[in-house]
Amino acid sequence: MITLEQLQAGLVLPIDKPRQWTSFQAVNKIKAILRQYTKELSSSHSLPLTPSHAPKIKIGHAGTLDPLATGLLLVCIGRATKDIPRLQDGDKVYTGTIVLGATTPCFDLERPVDHYYPYEHITAELLNETVKLFTGTILQVPPMFSAVKIAGQRAYKYARTDDPTVTIQPKPVNVYSFEITAFRPGSDNGQLSTHSPSLPPTPSPSQQNTHLYQHPLGEVPTHLPQAEFRIHCGKGTYIRSLARDLGLAIGSGAFLSALRREQVGDYTVSNALQLDEVASYLQNLA
Repeated sequence: MITLEQLQAGLVLPIDKPRQWTSFQAVNKIKAILRQYTKELSSSHSLPLTPSHAPKIKIGHAGTLDPLATGLLLVCIGRATKDIPRLQDGDKVYTGTIVLGATTPCFDLERPVDHYYPYEHITAELLNETVKLFTGTILQVPPMFSAVKIAGQRAYKYARTDDPTVTIQPKPVNVYSFEITAFRPGSDNGQLSTHSPSLPPTPSPSQQNTHLYQHPLGEVPTHLPQAEFRIHCGKGTYIRSLARDLGLAIGSGAFLSALRREQVGDYTVSNALQLDEVASYLQNLA
């Protein structure tokens, strides 16, 4: 069982953030677990839980994940919060799925499709050649639906007002590798091909909706092509923007339908905790 002194000395918890949780909600969940844990520790040592005796433990995370993204979120506790800038500077590895032939205003599933584009010309060979344009040090424009600041205001606040006069300036980012790991061509009949077993299975007729996209969190139109990817990148890279730019480069549109952060620096998601495992992890930590 980890002691209060050890918690205050510093601990980094690698968390596997669930889909539709914000990073803030995940940190708040761990805050609640820590409050209960420190309460139990104080009780076991017969310490009164008055405000003057309540242990204060700092907590924060090293890099936001979008609500629809899953994967590695580093939660820093105690003096480990001083390491947040260093951890944020670490390289990242992401995997996910890009839908081709359509766009959304926020470049992912948070908003419905706003435009459809030709996709019949898209092949695995075209994608493999085009992603080479997005490796190395590149200039990238972050999404308007993001926490980037414009004149001291978060970009997403401007995005909600739909003000066309507000723009984000491009910034350099480092993309060390961008691989297409699977590709499923588009179709006219709404059926998913068996080109790649790692992509979603064919939906039943009742689930198929070939040409409409009715809800931001609903099914992706089944007739559109999809590509799975793996990206190794540096600090500040927006994968949603890479998806948008890839769509433009191949003469179509694109948006993210899935994103998972696999690695941050030396930390990997394979060693991460589920949120409901944190309490028992602290109990068993020496």
